[in-house]
Amino acid sequence: MSQASASPDKRDVTGVLLLDKPQGLTSNQALQRVKRLFAARKAGHTGSLDPIATGMLPLCLGEATKLSAYLLKAEKHYRVTARIGLKTDTGDATGATVLERPSERLRRAELEAVLERFTGEVEQVPPMYSALKHKGRRLYKLAREGRTVERAPRRVWIRSLEIEEYSPSSPVFAVRCGSGVYVRTLIEDLAESLGALACVSALRRLGVAPFGEASMVTMEELEAAAARGRSALDAMLLPADAAAGELPAVRLSASESFYLQRGNPVAAARGMQPGAVRLYIGAQQFIGIGEVTLDGQVAPRRLLRPQTLV
Repeated sequence: MSQASASPDKRDVTGVLLLDKPQGLTSNQALQRVKRLFAARKAGHTGSLDPIATGMLPLCLGEATKLSAYLLKAEKHYRVTARIGLKTDTGDATGATVLERPSERLRRAELEAVLERFTGEVEQVPPMYSALKHKGRRLYKLAREGRTVERAPRRVWIRSLEIEEYSPSSPVFAVRCGSGVYVRTLIEDLAESLGALACVSALRRLGVAPFGEASMVTMEELEAAAARGRSALDAMLLPADAAAGELPAVRLSASESFYLQRGNPVAAARGMQPGAVRLYIGAQQFIGIGEVTLDGQVAPRRLLRPQTLV
């Protein structure tokens, strides 16, 4: 989560923006452009997209940054185009060629025969070109130095993997998966299981649960709104509780809220399953995240600052 130090020309603005990230920008570059447009004192993204990728990059501004973990863990939906017959050092078409077989093709029946192997809980070895750390250093920095280190495989969840458009040299897949999945690695592993080479030539994130493609805002739309003034720009934001929109809600009375916001659990969730919940005073005033305990009480977990609770 990126943050900026206090500055007199910055302002406290809270909300969630579903940016349609343009190709060629890193997630941090896109974040910084948006942050400047909003003159936001604090902002961060909820899981990065590769520069080659376009599509949904949820950005949290202000107090909404406290809720970014819920979008980071949410299910993702991608459309990915593979280039068969090419292996690169990054796993996508922006990297240096490692090996090439220009005439290599894959039949549809071959692809369909292995799709099931790559759904459900699967193991992935993270790529060297990733933001994971090894002894305190980002893997991609080591990769740029020509170094390769051993990476332990990780178990990740892929809900579905389907052929969206078939081509023997550039098939397009639809992927729905949990957090931590490297789509580049998925494409490489799928091809390798058939004795072939592949890399990602195009990638678009279509959604981050519960949000779909229609919810996104482009950089051009943001810049046009900024030209009309801050009120038009702020209208592009979703409320902070959108970041945790899939959690059940608990409505608190004024007295329950008083005690809870001072660190005390309150008996406001009888009959609810234990786990994280969104907290509201009355019908609409969102105050943060709580945790339902086995005895039906709600304890505070991540509360927003009172001045944002309007």
